[in-house]
Amino acid sequence: MDRATLVALVAGILQGIFEWLPISSEGNVAVFLTAVGSSPGAAVQFSLFLHVGTALSASVYYREEILEAVRLAPDWRASDAFDGETADLSFLVIATFASFCVGLLAYLTLDHVVGELSGGLFVAGVGVLLVATGVFQRLADEQPISTRTTPTLVDAVLVGALQGLAVLPGVSRSGTTVGALLLRGHDGPESFRLSFLLSVPAALGAGALTVLDEGGIPSVDPLPALVALTAAAIVGYLTIDALMRVVERVDFWAVCLGLGSLATLGGVVLLL
Repeated sequence: MDRATLVALVAGILQGIFEWLPISSEGNVAVFLTAVGSSPGAAVQFSLFLHVGTALSASVYYREEILEAVRLAPDWRASDAFDGETADLSFLVIATFASFCVGLLAYLTLDHVVGELSGGLFVAGVGVLLVATGVFQRLADEQPISTRTTPTLVDAVLVGALQGLAVLPGVSRSGTTVGALLLRGHDGPESFRLSFLLSVPAALGAGALTVLDEGGIPSVDPLPALVALTAAAIVGYLTIDALMRVVERVDFWAVCLGLGSLATLGGVVLLL
C-alpha cells in the first residue's frame, strides 16, 4: 500500500469514529491530514468530502426513520407542519434549508481564509473553535430535565443554522446541534436521533459542494479517495451504536477543551 492510500485509509477510519463524537470530525481529520503534509486547504476539502461516507452509515442505521419520513411526505400540510407525525419531516426539511444557507456562506468564507493560513495558524484556529465547542457543550449539559417531545419551527431554524456553521473545522456538528436541542428542552436520546438524521442531507451536501468546487474528488487520486470513503462508511456503521452509548457516559465538553488546547498549543509551536 502506497503512502497516499495509507493516509486516506487512516483518515477514513478517523472520520468513521469521530463523526459520532461531539469533537468535530472535520477539525480533527483536517489536523491529522495537515500533520502528515497536506496543505490546510486540501485538508479541509478532503475532510468535508469524507462526510459522504458517514452519511451512508447514518442512512443505513436510520433507514426506518428515513423511509417513514418519505412515506409521510404526501400527507404534509403547512397548517400542521409541526404537529403529529409530520413534525420530524418538517424539522429535517427546514433545518436542511437553514444549513444550506448558513453553510454555503461559511464555506465561501472558509475557502478564502484557509487559503491565506499557514499550517500553524490553521491548527491553532481549529483548536480555538474546539475550545468554543466544548464551552457550548458544557452549557448544554447543565440544563434541567427536558420536557419537549417534538421539534418546533424555532428548533429547525436554530439547529439548521448551527449545523451550517459546522463547516468550520473545529466546530462539532453533533456537539452544536445536540447541544442546541438540549438547550431547547429535548432529552438526550431524542436530541441525538434528530441530530444524526439531519446529518445525512448535510453530509451529502458538504461532499457534493467540495466536488463541485474542486471539479472532482478533492486533494487525492480516485483510488485513495475510494478507500477513504469505504473505510468511513464501514467503520461509521460498525461504531455508531457503541459510540452513541459512550457519548451518554463521557463529558465530551472536557474532551473538546483538551483537544482544542493541545491543537492551539501545537499550532503555536509550529509558528515558532
